[in-house]
Amino acid sequence: MVAKLATCTRKNASARFADAAPKDIQKIVTDNVAPGSAVFSDALKSYDGLEDMYTHQVIDHAEAYVKGNVHTNGLENFWSLLKRGIHGTYISVEPFHLFRYVDEQAFRYNHRNGNDGDRFKTALGNIAGRRLTYDEVRGKIRDVEGHP
Repeated sequence: MVAKLATCTRKNASARFADAAPKDIQKIVTDNVAPGSAVFSDALKSYDGLEDMYTHQVIDHAEAYVKGNVHTNGLENFWSLLKRGIHGTYISVEPFHLFRYVDEQAFRYNHRNGNDGDRFKTALGNIAGRRLTYDEVRGKIRDVEGHP
């Protein structure tokens, strides 16, 4: 999985599934990040080569977790909350539903400063006009993004 977080707003946390191949990860970055933007990443070699289009700065967690304003702590927090939800709340997650759990945690993360009532109203506002069939829940057909 690859995740992104807009550090200026501390929102727009989202994750996408990709192979770990550099071309796949870099395509996600180029599809979702405006050229010329500052990109902070960990030391994964798949991010090498982003310097051509972005101000790419790397934090190697073997050396430090923060260098000035360069860090990935916001995303580390998102991953921690996701893992805690999967292991502590949901306990058993089927792989074909994983993207739904990730989307739920991204929603919770992006609305973490509100209260439960605010999140409930926002969630209800987002479901108007949508339909989820039993076959979609079972993973028998693909949704609009191609997920099973």
